[in-house]
Amino acid sequence: MDVRLVYNPVAGRYDAGKALQRVIDFLQAQGWEVSVSRTQGPGDATVYAREAVKEGADIVVAVGGDGTLGEVASGLAHSDCALGVLPVGTGNVWAHMLGLPVWTPNRPSALLEAARTLVEGKRFPIDLGQMGNRYFVLWTGVGFDAQVVHDVEPHRELRRQFGNLAYFVTAITLSLQLRGTPVTVSVDGKMTQQRAVLILVTNVQFYGRPWRVAPEARMDDGLLEVYIFKGGGTLNVVGHVVSVLRGRQLHNPNIEVHHGREVVIRSEKPLPVHVDGDPAGYTPITISVMPKTLQVIVPPSSSDFLFGDAKASDARRVALGQRILDNLRERRQHLLGEKSAKGKAIV
Repeated sequence: MDVRLVYNPVAGRYDAGKALQRVIDFLQAQGWEVSVSRTQGPGDATVYAREAVKEGADIVVAVGGDGTLGEVASGLAHSDCALGVLPVGTGNVWAHMLGLPVWTPNRPSALLEAARTLVEGKRFPIDLGQMGNRYFVLWTGVGFDAQVVHDVEPHRELRRQFGNLAYFVTAITLSLQLRGTPVTVSVDGKMTQQRAVLILVTNVQFYGRPWRVAPEARMDDGLLEVYIFKGGGTLNVVGHVVSVLRGRQLHNPNIEVHHGREVVIRSEKPLPVHVDGDPAGYTPITISVMPKTLQVIVPPSSSDFLFGDAKASDARRVALGQRILDNLRERRQHLLGEKSAKGKAIV
C-alpha cells in the first residue's frame, strides 16, 4: 500500500510533528510505504495530491484541518486514489462528523487512533461540489461567514494562538455592523431574489460541532443543499443561530431551503466566498455537484444517516423501528403466555 501524507504544519494551534511520526511508524509496521509532503502555502496540498495520483498512490491522507481536506480532495477528484484524514486543524468538522479522534496535546494518542481508521475503515464514494477549478467536500459559504474567514485566515499567528476564539470574536464584531445584501440565487434554473446575510451551499449536514444545519443532506445523493439566511442585520443573525441550535431551521420562514445540482449566486455588490473554510474570491459564482467523484475512508462506526439517498435512509429507519416493535410484541406475547401457564398450574 502506497500512502502519501500531505501535512499542513500551520493547521491548528499546536505542532503535531511528534504525534505524526508515531503514525508513520504504525503505518510502516503494517507493511505500508509512507511518504510525507509538507505544504508551504495555499494550493500546495492539491498539487501534492495530483502528483500522488499520477504516481499511482493508493491513499492520500490530509493531515490538517478542513481546508487541507478540501485541497487534497481537489487533487484526488475523479481518481481511484482514496482520501484519508488525520485531523489536526482548528474546526475539524469532517472529523467530528464521522467520529474521528481529534489530536490535541492533551490527547496525544488521538492521531494514532485516527490512523487505525486508515487500516480498518471502509471506502465510500461521495459527491463533491465544484466551483471553478476548485472542489469542496463540505460546503461553500457566501456573505457573513465568508467575510469572517477572509478576515481571520491571513493571520496565521492569530489563529494559532486563539484557535476558534479568533473566529468567534471576529463574527461578533462583524455582526454588529452587518447589513444584508440583495442576492439572486438560481437552483437548477429556479430563481429566487432575497436580501440575505449568508448563503450556504452544503454537501454535508454539519457546519460545526453543534451546528447540524442541513439535516436532509447526504454525501452521495447527487444533490447539494442550499440555505439562504434572509435578513438585513444582527437580529436576523441571532434568530438564525437560535433556529439552527433548536433544530427549527426547516420551519423558519426567514431561512429558505433548496436542493439541486447547479447553483448560481449573484449579488448587488461582490460578496466574499469561502470553500471548506478557505477564502475563495467573490461573487458571482456557479457551483455544481459532481456525483460520487471521490473515494473516502471512513470509520466502520460512521452513521448511516450521513450517506445514502434520504428515502433509502428513512426506509432503513422504518424497517429498524418495525423490527423493534415486532420484537416487543413477541416478548409481550411470551410473557402473557408464561403468566397463563402459571395460572393453569396453580389451578
